[in-house]
Amino acid sequence: MEPCSSKLGTAFYLCQDAIVKARPGSERREDALSRERIVDAAIELLDDRGENGLTFRALAAQLETGAGAIYWHVANKRELLIAASDAVVARAMSDIGLQATPRRTIRRIAVLVFEAIDAHPWVGAQLSGVPCPTAMLQIFERLGSQIEALGVPRRAHFTSASTLVSYIIGVSVQNAANGRMFEPTVTRASLLETESARWKQLDPDDYPFTRNVAIKLSNHDDRTEFLAGIDLIVAGITALL
Repeated sequence: MEPCSSKLGTAFYLCQDAIVKARPGSERREDALSRERIVDAAIELLDDRGENGLTFRALAAQLETGAGAIYWHVANKRELLIAASDAVVARAMSDIGLQATPRRTIRRIAVLVFEAIDAHPWVGAQLSGVPCPTAMLQIFERLGSQIEALGVPRRAHFTSASTLVSYIIGVSVQNAANGRMFEPTVTRASLLETESARWKQLDPDDYPFTRNVAIKLSNHDDRTEFLAGIDLIVAGITALL
């Protein structure tokens, strides 16, 4: 094949243009800066710095690109936060697998959400938005399908699924918030032991119940108690049968 040269006139410039477009470096860069890669980088920033630390400038620096290139894929910070929380929940839901019964599947969904919010505390704040983000709808749909599988009457579908979602999200968010409250030098065990001792010293006339369960506070397991709550709710739902 004859090489490109000035003797070819217009063909030379067409050939040069083709060479530029075909350069692998520029093609890889365009492919690399995808919405998925931007969302992954946003998740890393949110985990490290929290919601206030997520800025398009910080994101651009992490991705080694300009903010304008990011805006091509994501309109604003709100959209990015929703996309990041959707991604975290979607990945968690993909691990549900096949469980033996609807009850076990509900427990599995609850654990996955609990662990996802514990690992990414900022996700909890995004799940209660209006309109409902895709992440919340995914959780609601997965739980709702198990409510149907239990044979719950249709009239109770919405209330049953909503109650489960509210409990799962609420407790998971609270658990993640509690984890961030601990000082580096204070362990969870020592903090609970101190609070348990305070409960035991409460006025017996005003707080008889709280004093009686004080011992449970110091040695309870958060995840075990969380799942016990799920079992109580499911037991109430199945009572409708």
